[in-house]
Amino acid sequence: MSSAPTTGSRAALAPLTTLRLGGPAKRLVEAGSEQELIAAVREADRAGEPVLVLAGGSNVVVADEGFHGTVVRVRTRGVERRLEPDGRVSLTVQAGEPWDAVVATTVLEGLAGLECLSGIPGSAGATPIQNVGAYGEEVSSVITAVRVLDRRTGEIVTLPPEACRFAYRTSALRGGDRHVVLAVTYLLARARESEPIRYAELARALDVGLGERVPLADAREAVLALRRSKGMVVDPADPDSVSAGSFFTNPILSREDFEALKRRARERLGPETRPPAFPEPGGRVKTSAAWLIERAGFHRGYGDGRVGISSKHTLALVNRGGGTTAELLALAREIAAGVEAAFGVRLRPEPVLVGHEW
Repeated sequence: MSSAPTTGSRAALAPLTTLRLGGPAKRLVEAGSEQELIAAVREADRAGEPVLVLAGGSNVVVADEGFHGTVVRVRTRGVERRLEPDGRVSLTVQAGEPWDAVVATTVLEGLAGLECLSGIPGSAGATPIQNVGAYGEEVSSVITAVRVLDRRTGEIVTLPPEACRFAYRTSALRGGDRHVVLAVTYLLARARESEPIRYAELARALDVGLGERVPLADAREAVLALRRSKGMVVDPADPDSVSAGSFFTNPILSREDFEALKRRARERLGPETRPPAFPEPGGRVKTSAAWLIERAGFHRGYGDGRVGISSKHTLALVNRGGGTTAELLALAREIAAGVEAAFGVRLRPEPVLVGHEW
């Protein structure tokens, strides 16, 4: 394959995102191979141009002004398999591979570890950046290596998991532009059944107890059904899927802050009120952003303009058609301010914000 990436100018970015929002890029480069991806980023760096690496566009909110620099669209493909001595299988996946296709393949091949991450839009390269997770599973539990271009040194390096510093919906790869993900290696077990089901909603959908296992295909189909019911599977026929997925992360609070939340919730909603609580390391507590949003007065379908809250899921903000990024962020800030005023908890956005600050 040629090492010369395809280049265009003043390219529209909105069609390349699941939100269908954002202004144009000064320049768009299509990288169809790892070599082209490296070459495109290095060329822009030599020219002193800002670089935005874009793949599936499912976790990004681009400013209405667009991006005054080079957008490198990752279209790389390829999956390498290696049988490990203990019988497990390592899959090294190119960054541009569509994520759900990767998950579907592992289920068909009898490889457990990704089945609960079915239906998540975007590319494989994005998974380590935000430590993609859903229904009790996080991708960091099976990542063994991330191959990256280090833009500071110009070298191609392989990062072990500890260098990625994975945490809830984040990693050392997020929030900076030093590393460009080229490929990710996942270590999966050969199995007919899923990993233990850890998420109560999924267990109910499967009619099993927490900790039980089910056939891989059953786990995948149940996850897909749940995500579709929330508008979280990209579907041209579903206007609620014109979103960036969950817009806010679930807050992780200190024990003292969670106790303060409980007091405010009881004062506001009644003495029997119990905010959701999920233990986290270090004595911290994770609570539900959706619970907070709903009880602060923001319901499904909220908003009478061109953007609003999804009619299926309180955490998703949708572009109903003709909206702008400014309108979407104004709504997001309204929701966050309402939650903070009601409960003293500050919400944080999950998508990457391009061209604007939170």
